[in-house]
Amino acid sequence: MCAENTSAGLSVLAECSTDARQCYLQNGLQLNPHKSEALIMGTTNQLHAVMSSVPSMSVAGVDLLVANDIKVLGVVLDRRLTFHKHVSMVARSCNYHAQAI
Repeated sequence: MCAENTSAGLSVLAECSTDARQCYLQNGLQLNPHKSEALIMGTTNQLHAVMSSVPSMSVAGVDLLVANDIKVLGVVLDRRLTFHKHVSMVARSCNYHAQAI
C-alpha cells in the first residue's frame, strides 16, 4: 500500500469491519479494545509511508492501536514478517526448559 492509497484502503477496511460488527452483535460477540491489536505488514518502504500517518485503526467501530508485533496462536508475527522475534522467543523458552531439567 503506498502513501496515496493508505486512507482509501483503511476506509474500505473500516467499512467492511462495520458490516461485520452487525454479525458480531447478532451472535453476542464484542471486540475488546484492551485485548485486541492491529498489525500492518509490508515492506520497509511501505511501512515507512504508512506508519507515520496511522497510529490506530478503526475495526468494527473500535479504535485499535497498531502494534509492532502480535502473538497469534503461539506465533509472534512482526511487521516485516521476518520471524526474528518468534525465533528469539522459542530459543528463550527452550533454554529455560533445558536449564529446568
